[in-house]
Amino acid sequence: MDEFKVYDGKCVLVTGGAGCVGSNLSGSLAEAGARVIILDNLSSSYEWNIPDHENIEFVRGDILDDEVLKRVFRERPEYVFHLAAHFANQNSVDNPEKDLMVNGLGILKVLEYAQLVGVERFIYSSSGCGVYGLDSEIPFREHDISISLHTPYQVTKLLGELYTNYFHNLYDLPIVNARFFNVFGPGEVPGKYRNVIPNFFYWAMNGQPLPITGDGSETRDWTFVEDIVRGLMAMGVRKEAVGEAINLGSGKEHRVIEMATIINELTENPAGVVYRPRRDWDAKTRLLSSIDKAGELLDYKPQVSFREGLERTHEWFTENWELIKKSAEF
Repeated sequence: MDEFKVYDGKCVLVTGGAGCVGSNLSGSLAEAGARVIILDNLSSSYEWNIPDHENIEFVRGDILDDEVLKRVFRERPEYVFHLAAHFANQNSVDNPEKDLMVNGLGILKVLEYAQLVGVERFIYSSSGCGVYGLDSEIPFREHDISISLHTPYQVTKLLGELYTNYFHNLYDLPIVNARFFNVFGPGEVPGKYRNVIPNFFYWAMNGQPLPITGDGSETRDWTFVEDIVRGLMAMGVRKEAVGEAINLGSGKEHRVIEMATIINELTENPAGVVYRPRRDWDAKTRLLSSIDKAGELLDYKPQVSFREGLERTHEWFTENWELIKKSAEF
């Protein structure tokens, strides 16, 4: 898009850039002419997932390490996309202190360095699946967040928004809080604590039944990664987005059983599904975003349908199956 030409020649830091969203975002930024620095400690991602592009530099390191942060911010990035996180609800339940360190102290450190060098825009990857609660009305709108949350991950994702807002209010740091909804697509490797779609593809391609926690009628607002990337890049260039929290979702809900059925169909998996009890923390049976604000401020409109997204994810799994098998850890 023409408006993304603003990235041409700019230095952009992407923390967590080896993950699903980060790798796809970095590739798109590099194609737009940006010089991209990926900072990732590979704790839940893989170097082979990073796009092979002359405009991309990979720095392996931790956002809690001041020496690493000094190194990347010495390049004086104009844009920071902060995607690094201690990922996943169950992981945070099992490891709450690590979750707080990475998602709390980690974002504080990155914000401090971003403020010192005077970045033009700081975009934070929050969680629409996290900051809205059982007391939030469906579809979830940006003003209706909850302080009655169910996992440490949800708590620290909201904490991240509070920190970005603090830096915006006190230092006039131009921040945007992007609330992702159930991102999926190429670049997400399956494994313990990972999202349901890559895990389901992995199990289906191994001929295993797909385990549904609940009765399958639960819904999610699954959003293809390319649409998320377009929304993020618009947040970097639209002045109207500064200081705002904005949902990035598909604006549509699909049942879990529908997703499982399509994956079994695409992979020709005869094993079907099995049902298991819902997890204690998994209290939300419906997730659905309102994307009206994103449409108004970003001209955001999802372009990839749910089925097409699953088909393209299946293609990526097929093309990278040997690497995925070696990398998946359960």
